[in-house]
Amino acid sequence: MRKNIIQDKTYQFALDVVQLYIQIRARKEFVLSRQLLRSGTSIGANVEEAVAAQSKKDFISKMSIASKEARETHYWLRLFRDSQLCPNLPLSGLIADSQEIIKILTSIVKTAQKNNGEF
Repeated sequence: MRKNIIQDKTYQFALDVVQLYIQIRARKEFVLSRQLLRSGTSIGANVEEAVAAQSKKDFISKMSIASKEARETHYWLRLFRDSQLCPNLPLSGLIADSQEIIKILTSIVKTAQKNNGEF
């Protein structure tokens, strides 16, 4: 079976987000942390759905949703960093990972659209 880099990256990213969520919850922040957990784990879930897509259009749709969720997660991570709501969190690695995932997903969507005649 061929290795799927985006599946692996988004799964590891989700695991890292879960660990961060646990750290944030320990600091008694309950609202924004749920948003981060939801969007951060949704990226990989949508990639998994895309891999099992029933059509090119379905694949593009799921990967587009994954891309949007990655952008939302990037937003929440930056918000935690810049608000100092929970200072001293290890966010720089996750922010960089989210940017990389966004770039990969954007490329996948654009290529799929081009190959499907949607561009």
